[in-house]
Amino acid sequence: MSTTSPGSAPVIARENPARSGELVGCVPATEPAAVDSAVRRADDAFREWSRIPITERITALLGAAEAVSARSEELATLLARESGKPLADCRGEIGFAVAFLRWVCDRAPVTLAPTEIDDAAGRLVVRRKPYGVVGCITPWNAPVILALLKLGPALVAGNTVVLKPSPLAPLAITEIVSLLPAVQVVHGGAETGRALVGHPLVRKVAFTGGDAAGREIAATAGAMITPSVLELGGNDPAVFLPDFALADADYERLVMASFATSGQVCMAAKRLYVPRARVAEFTEAYVAAAERILVVGDPLDPRVTMGPVISAGAAARIRALLAASGGGTAVPLGRNAPGHDPLSGYFVTPRLVVGLDDDAPLVAAEQFGPLVPLLVYDGEEEVLTRANASELGLGASVWSADEERAFALADRLEAGFVFVNTHNRTGMSLRAPFGGIKRSGYGREYSEEGLLEYVHPAVVHAPAAFRPGGTGMAAGAYPG
Repeated sequence: MSTTSPGSAPVIARENPARSGELVGCVPATEPAAVDSAVRRADDAFREWSRIPITERITALLGAAEAVSARSEELATLLARESGKPLADCRGEIGFAVAFLRWVCDRAPVTLAPTEIDDAAGRLVVRRKPYGVVGCITPWNAPVILALLKLGPALVAGNTVVLKPSPLAPLAITEIVSLLPAVQVVHGGAETGRALVGHPLVRKVAFTGGDAAGREIAATAGAMITPSVLELGGNDPAVFLPDFALADADYERLVMASFATSGQVCMAAKRLYVPRARVAEFTEAYVAAAERILVVGDPLDPRVTMGPVISAGAAARIRALLAASGGGTAVPLGRNAPGHDPLSGYFVTPRLVVGLDDDAPLVAAEQFGPLVPLLVYDGEEEVLTRANASELGLGASVWSADEERAFALADRLEAGFVFVNTHNRTGMSLRAPFGGIKRSGYGREYSEEGLLEYVHPAVVHAPAAFRPGGTGMAAGAYPG
């Protein structure tokens, strides 16, 4: 929310979603007209930053990684207070972001190195050059890692960045960005984002967020002929084949695959498909695992594994989605931490919802909250068709005691990333390209593919026929 006091500039104030009356902090609001100045500063900085040898850029970024690591506990606490994520999760997010930045610095010299061929066909040099100013718009659910996934590759490649974080979690990432070179930050809502994406000096756009905003960003970037990377969420199916074998620890991992960050994760397990013959067994074990591991309460309480949702609006939307999906049975999961008051903030009781049809809103839409439907199936072809019916195609998972069978089914799922015998964060890898298909967006993050999103190939070619001493080529002829 933006506020202005007499005689002062407007600010964006951030409340604590676990204690809704508590102000965590403020950032200065950037008027859309002021975005121009930030982009121009980034464009000016690009002239110098892009000419610095990559070894020096790496040194600067590794220094920033050390600085973030040194402040990790302070930053994690700030992130927990502004986002509602448990403190342990926030520590993990910041640690993973630092690890990713170091990984990028390690891989960049080889991945971004020029290639040269000098042979009988001629001389060909391909250099990988930065675009210029990259406009990055990032969400609130994992504001640190989702920003660093863009900033790390962009900066090491020689781009400069203008970052617009979400107004719902701007504090920790703003502190972190202050430790990085060649980054400008703007704060605001949709109008500020439009001004950034539509700026003529922005040469690449990277966005993670919702479908509606993604469509608008894609349209604006398309009108400017600005290339973009879009990750727009998912409605991930988790398919349990008849031979699945889960121990207690596996069920606990599965519960957190849906309920980490209160279910507000793009790659969460959002639809559970279980064979009819094993539904009773599965449900009993799943509810028992949730009772052991899912503890709801204040994110700063070390016993807590699930906090509130991000806002009052999010809580109302999630409850309305459940109400609109009548006909099922909602089974409460987990337990409250001792002394926790669910009315202190935007808490939504986690639930497993059974007995829904595939067209129920909770199944057909990305719920993005602590609700997960359990769906029954009878055959492999049936479940494959139902799992693929979504317009979204970010992630999916297959669970089986037979890895070859799991990989065979995974190959037929319409998703950019399929986990086997796990889902969500426990299945991620720095070396694995991550991104969606269909309406889940395009482009990739992580891996060498993620690095290459922030460079374009620049080619210099001398065909053999026209090099000194060459014999030339007849007019109108095509090279062989």
